[in-house]
Amino acid sequence: MNGYSEERLLTRDEAVTILQTPDERLGTLIDKAGGLRIKYKGKKVNVQLLTNVRSGNCSQDCAYCAQSCRSSADIEKYRSISDEKLFGDNDLVNEKHLARHCIGLSGISFTDDEVEELADRIRKMKAGGTHICCSIGFLTEKQARMLKDAGLDRINHNLNTSRRYYPSICSTHTYERRIENIRMLKSIGFELCCGGIVGMGETPEDVADMLLDIREIAPQSVPINFLLPIKGTRLGENEPPKLTTEYCTKVLCLARLMMPKADIRCAAGREVYFKGQEETLFRIVDSIFAAGYLTAGGQGIDDTLRLISSLGYEGAVESTDE
Repeated sequence: MNGYSEERLLTRDEAVTILQTPDERLGTLIDKAGGLRIKYKGKKVNVQLLTNVRSGNCSQDCAYCAQSCRSSADIEKYRSISDEKLFGDNDLVNEKHLARHCIGLSGISFTDDEVEELADRIRKMKAGGTHICCSIGFLTEKQARMLKDAGLDRINHNLNTSRRYYPSICSTHTYERRIENIRMLKSIGFELCCGGIVGMGETPEDVADMLLDIREIAPQSVPINFLLPIKGTRLGENEPPKLTTEYCTKVLCLARLMMPKADIRCAAGREVYFKGQEETLFRIVDSIFAAGYLTAGGQGIDDTLRLISSLGYEGAVESTDE
């Protein structure tokens, strides 16, 4: 870290070394990452609300996911959430001045009719000026353009782990297919949200490789999830991940150092691995979710906003900028 400068891109070896920083030197690492956070993001915290628009019955075998066809997790399953719930959540985003409404749909592929139906709902939500991000598997270019024409701002498509480790997590599609999908979405002009999951049995080298590939993609937002094993999923049957707050902090610091201008989001696991450590967390990240993560609960919106304010930060208002 002594030779690090923002103008020089970190190498793979340097990235791994950062993840292996001795805990007693973590303060120096946080200071470096925190300096970039303040430089590019000030004291703003982007708060996102996530709505699960289609839940369960996914044909893919992702080991972490409660919505996978291989999962026996006890979750609610539905083809499409009600308009009342979807538009109610969208109104809440605007009423609370949250940064963005994120919507997720389980599944790998969709018919043109399904995408057009979603596009119609997006048009209605965009009428209120909401910034919307959608997580929606693999689209055809035609379908992606349908959503772009409807006003969708951003698409989330995570890499989740490294190319090397990916086959250990999913066998029903490839890492390269994810990369190809992201390239197509980027060529159309979407803002991109691209991150991963830490704590699935990967090595520090895998985390570094994943972040290097994400840096190459250059997304606007980088969500880092820390695994919360869900009973009924393949990873949920294993021993809980040996994650510490210190290691999670190093991962977030590395993401900030590698992509200083991106929104670095602490997503799933925030309420577990950073409980009581939020002051440190917000020195590094500028983006979080409130009120849950698709099939898992989370800290409520009002409590989240009070926490942000109590630590001297302010929620970033983007939903009324247009």
